[in-house]
Amino acid sequence: MKILLCYNKGMNTFETIVIGAGPAGMMAAIAAASWGKETLLLEKNKRLGKKLAGTGGGRCNVTNNGTLDELLAGIPGNGRFLYSVFSQFDNHDIIRFFEDNGVKLKVEDHGRVFPTTDRSQTIIKALETKLLELGVSIQTGREVVSVKKKVDLFQVKTADALYHAPQLIVTTGGKAYPSTGSTGFGYDIARHFGLSVTSLEAAESPILTHFPHKTLQGLSLQDVTLRCGKHQVTHDLLFTHFGLSGPAALRLSSFISGGETAYLDPLPELSTGELAQHLERHRDKSIKNALKLILPERLAEYMAQQFPTIEKFKQANPREREHLLTFVKSIPIDITGKMSLARSFVTKGGIDLREINPKTLESKKVPGLHFAGEVLDINAHTGGFNITSALCTGWVAGSLHYEE
Repeated sequence: MKILLCYNKGMNTFETIVIGAGPAGMMAAIAAASWGKETLLLEKNKRLGKKLAGTGGGRCNVTNNGTLDELLAGIPGNGRFLYSVFSQFDNHDIIRFFEDNGVKLKVEDHGRVFPTTDRSQTIIKALETKLLELGVSIQTGREVVSVKKKVDLFQVKTADALYHAPQLIVTTGGKAYPSTGSTGFGYDIARHFGLSVTSLEAAESPILTHFPHKTLQGLSLQDVTLRCGKHQVTHDLLFTHFGLSGPAALRLSSFISGGETAYLDPLPELSTGELAQHLERHRDKSIKNALKLILPERLAEYMAQQFPTIEKFKQANPREREHLLTFVKSIPIDITGKMSLARSFVTKGGIDLREINPKTLESKKVPGLHFAGEVLDINAHTGGFNITSALCTGWVAGSLHYEE
């Protein structure tokens, strides 16, 4: 049986210290306090959940209501490591947690779960209220400058204070969007204690392309298919001044680096044969007018411009028809790269999971040292999956575990 270490309580000594008050950190502190542990939550920003406030376009896509298989499919970066975590606390437990704490939720397309208020602050306020209800000591505006361990106690130092605890939970996030406080400090803590950190790169990143951006800039497409190599995503897509964004592009970004060619099918619900039948029915119309019956006008116009010698479908010879059909169903887009890690939504890479106990999220090398959230080598798609991973790993890291 594993129990809390005993110690002589002194000034600024707690049973659990959590560094970082994002979703993982707040949930870790809630879990620890729920087990009766005297808990301190340290946050370098002046307010809790700064990055959380901007998620889901400011509406906070708090989780996804899919099955376990769908949940794992939404976490391409080492999602299977979370089997044990999800057996203890999963996406449906997240939904129950917020509903039990007075937050009304709604489910939108693709299983995305939002507060009915459409405000991130509703989620942040519910977490903060629970923290206070459980008696968690919250210290904001307190940046940790160093972490050490002496005997059985961790020493956590800020600019003006020193705190002690037998359990330390690091939930400092990755390196994406450093303006929210995610500077990679958690990796420094891990390395200090001899843990390995895998290589870091951008994930869920807007894609940079060599493409006529101005022609289609601002155009949004729903449920299109974007593929590159063996990877394929069907979701919404947005053309921007630099390339591609929206869930389809963000999800595909985890599998590209630059120099590849992606292919866009704006009509995945139509087979090539069905598309040919549509164009044949409207063979007397211009290519643009025939296509705009099933596509946004700007996209139809762009496609028609690629075939200046064909005015109408009926005028095309068999080879030209085949070329047109192939292009409409598989528009080539040359990829030049993706946004930098600092301008991406998620960090791919992190603390090596081989050195973390999957049941407790405790370091295998350093007793009492736990990690949760994006600081781990786990990355997920947008659509509620990253926050789900953060909240669930936070809960498990903060919980009291009994092991044979």
